[in-house]
Amino acid sequence: MSEPTPAVPVVEMKSITKVFPSVRALENVSIAFRAGEVHGLIGENGAGKSTLMRILCGVKVPTSGELLLRGEPIQLHGPADAERRGISMIHQELNVVGELSVAENILLGHEPTTGGLIRRSRMEAEARELLDGIGCTIDPWRLVKHLSIAEQQMVEIAKALSHKADVFIMDEPTAVLTQREVALLMKLIRDLRSRGAAIIYISHILPEVRDICDRVTVLRDGAVVHTFDSLAGVTEHDLANAMVGREMSEQFPPRPEVGQEAVFEATDITVPGKVEGVSFAVRKGEIFGFAGLIGAGRTELAEAIACLRHRTAGTVKVEGQEITARTAREAVRQGIAYLSEDRRGTGLVMGMNLIENTTLVSLRNYSRLLIRSGEEREATMGHIRALATKIGRLEEDVGTLSGGNQQKIALAKWLETKPKVLILDEPTRGIDVGAKAEIYRLIHELTAQGMICLVISSEMNELLGLCHRIAVMRDGHLRGVLDGTTATDREVMRVAAGVEGTGATL
Repeated sequence: MSEPTPAVPVVEMKSITKVFPSVRALENVSIAFRAGEVHGLIGENGAGKSTLMRILCGVKVPTSGELLLRGEPIQLHGPADAERRGISMIHQELNVVGELSVAENILLGHEPTTGGLIRRSRMEAEARELLDGIGCTIDPWRLVKHLSIAEQQMVEIAKALSHKADVFIMDEPTAVLTQREVALLMKLIRDLRSRGAAIIYISHILPEVRDICDRVTVLRDGAVVHTFDSLAGVTEHDLANAMVGREMSEQFPPRPEVGQEAVFEATDITVPGKVEGVSFAVRKGEIFGFAGLIGAGRTELAEAIACLRHRTAGTVKVEGQEITARTAREAVRQGIAYLSEDRRGTGLVMGMNLIENTTLVSLRNYSRLLIRSGEEREATMGHIRALATKIGRLEEDVGTLSGGNQQKIALAKWLETKPKVLILDEPTRGIDVGAKAEIYRLIHELTAQGMICLVISSEMNELLGLCHRIAVMRDGHLRGVLDGTTATDREVMRVAAGVEGTGATL
């Protein structure tokens, strides 16, 4: 009896090569995506994942190679053409218009109209239906610029669903979501798969990849190195090793010893409507983490400490000396640096090159009457080597780098200021497992050298594996502080969700 003929893939990419002026991003990549399947795409930062997907959704044109849609060769003429053909992408970097409402963003480009006029009531109904479908309760007429990063990501997901596509590309869709929102997204993905959609899932969060994907393809240095046609018996460790091409050692280094004296003290920090009377102290050599759900006030607290947000009460002391800064510029000069969770919006300047971004805050160190460009280059290269950042040329636009490498440039910018206090808000968002381990080791080294590191993260294993203590916030208040060496993710979530009997201390 003959074998059944396999179904024609919904999308097939054959021998795709993409060459940029300074780098060969993809080399002869062939991959097929099937209906009713979640196909994982993993690899280190700069492996070519996002470039490959930008080709598939019409943003980039391949240097050579062929795209087939349901077996027929096609050429895509931009993202709108891809959407018309049923290909929709949720980008790693948010692609929303802040000055428009949630509903206007979701239905942008295909608003319901009658006689050329937009039907706002129907727009609201359609947007609300899409939001309800992913368990999101945001007001459809709220301006997107007033939403949190996680809420903006949910808007992106609703927008992708509005295109009624049969191919969904999800590039790091859960990087800024809470556990509840991740669970809702996973349910949505399973529903889409059961309806016959082809889902391409890109993530550095390997437990998610292991749980949701049917097959996984690994890219390394712009080429396919392996495809797991079944994940039965495949561990997260196996996936990590395939990504980096070597045996992965322990991801989190041993926690350093902690002294008894407090080197950082925040007292009664208050931001009206966001943070209320938060006080905590950090000891010498301690990595201090912050957990909490969306709206808990973690980022607002960090911004208040860094003078990016006005506080009506509270003091900050470093090594016994009060920080008197009232502006962000003064805070930087007094040794406080804040790595934003939104690297494209506030962390980096798209359109500027790597040198300009790295030295942007510390430019006065390289100028008198003229900028000493040679010293700028040398300093930038030092950070690039230290952080193992993959680049082409120093003069290239930072926007051409992969998300993880952009994050490293954003981190380099703040390390260049030589801060006493480094606040890291989602420091490994969109960063691969190998680079995460490098960042964790760097945080340990900086702490050992005397820098005070405060880490805000939505990745529970990151907080539990990295931090000595974890402060849990809820509704703008500090609800408890857990020992990071003994706490469990369940205990952290119980405090974050307001469940009693957690044993957390204040």
